[in-house]
Amino acid sequence: MELKGKSLMVTGGAGFIGSHLVDRLIREEPERIVVCSNQFSESRNNLAEAEADFDGLVLHQVDVGDYEAMRKIAEAEGVEVVFNLAVIPLPTSLEKPEWTFEENVRMSASICRLAREGVIGTLVQFSSSEACGSARSCPMDESHPLNPETPYSASKAATDHLALSYARTFGIDVSVVRPFNNYGPRQNWGKYAGIIPLSIKRIMEGELLTLYGDGRQTRDFIFVTDTVEAVVRIAKSEETRGRVVNVATGQEVAMVDLMRMIADAMD
Repeated sequence: MELKGKSLMVTGGAGFIGSHLVDRLIREEPERIVVCSNQFSESRNNLAEAEADFDGLVLHQVDVGDYEAMRKIAEAEGVEVVFNLAVIPLPTSLEKPEWTFEENVRMSASICRLAREGVIGTLVQFSSSEACGSARSCPMDESHPLNPETPYSASKAATDHLALSYARTFGIDVSVVRPFNNYGPRQNWGKYAGIIPLSIKRIMEGELLTLYGDGRQTRDFIFVTDTVEAVVRIAKSEETRGRVVNVATGQEVAMVDLMRMIADAMD
């Protein structure tokens, strides 16, 4: 499936990964890219390059879980493919667990309904490695069970099942992308952010780095532009339909080694 000349929608497109996906999709020469988000006031600057480079970028501030509002936008813009990154993040689930779970399921259900009713043709649904939880076996492989440990990760596991159930029950055209630990430009470096920007921030501000336990716990880190490259290939490949595709490097990095690399790079 080609994306050239099509009308594409990216929900959550003003966020960290979403904005990089918008940048990458521009290279596919679509007719337009429709970004739907309810957080433009905080993150629209992530789209500054895209707005400057692509006249076909259309921005809508909207509740993605509002099906009628999303249907109106999708029909008016002639949307054919949706990349669904709309999400309430993990930190919020620690303070508002029920609301986070319900909102994440509601937003994904809204997009799945667009596909079920034929308003859109193809859905690329974003999952998260958080749905897998802590590794039950190392290294984690394709058969690793879903093992969510927070309300956020439970919501991502639920939306995986939701999207795939729509594929089986209603025959919608959907692929589920499960990215692992992304890092790169535009990543939030707030209190609960990923370890890479947070450690850089602490060094810049003369603070001590923080490790939990012995620091030998590992993660699989992937640069954000590699992730969105994979996402575009997944969207274009019919072989990914009705399946979950894990996006990672396959390389374990211990937290203590990561901090040493950051400290060395920053002198």
